[in-house]
Amino acid sequence: MKKCLGIILACGWLVSACNAEPNEHAHSVYLLIDTSGTYTNELDKAQQVINYVLFSLQPGDFFAVARIDSDSFDEKDIIAKVKLEDTRTQANEQKKALKRQINQYVKTIKRSKYTDITGGVVQGVQYLNETKAGHQTLLIFSDLKEDLKKGFKRNFKFKMKNVTVVAINVTKLRSDNRDPREYLKRLAKWKNKVESSGGQWKVINDLENLEKLFAG
Repeated sequence: MKKCLGIILACGWLVSACNAEPNEHAHSVYLLIDTSGTYTNELDKAQQVINYVLFSLQPGDFFAVARIDSDSFDEKDIIAKVKLEDTRTQANEQKKALKRQINQYVKTIKRSKYTDITGGVVQGVQYLNETKAGHQTLLIFSDLKEDLKKGFKRNFKFKMKNVTVVAINVTKLRSDNRDPREYLKRLAKWKNKVESSGGQWKVINDLENLEKLFAG
């Protein structure tokens, strides 16, 4: 009886280990897209980033795309999300479906008046943590200029252990031309926010080098 029990427990451990293993090797990606003001003119570049991410992800990985708008700490701002099936054929069909969903969204997008980047980041980190993926990446497609509604409270630290944050296509504003220090201050501010919260930070402005997105 003890021998049988030992076999059962051993089998149970093996099943548990096998179930946990995919998440350890899985990659979870959350992409935030700025939909405020003139930044919506950059959406064709966002689609280029989405195409690269979809090409890079493997069966078992996770991907979600959300918008940054006036109030981004809300699941309604998630445009599309998917956990890729374990077979490559099924995963490829899911990728095509997500791409169609994003293309349709871009055709009907409405510009937001404010830019709640912090709310979107908090929502994104929650999603990444819930996937329990071993590799977690938060992509921010934005000029990083936050503009909050009156009364919004966003002055707090994130919890970004094991999260890599990549700012993409951080365009310069008209005011940056008058004082380039404003652009550098925005980058430094977000870098400090991420790194002081335990995350890793990098910036990619050259979309011809998207292979750097997931480079170590």
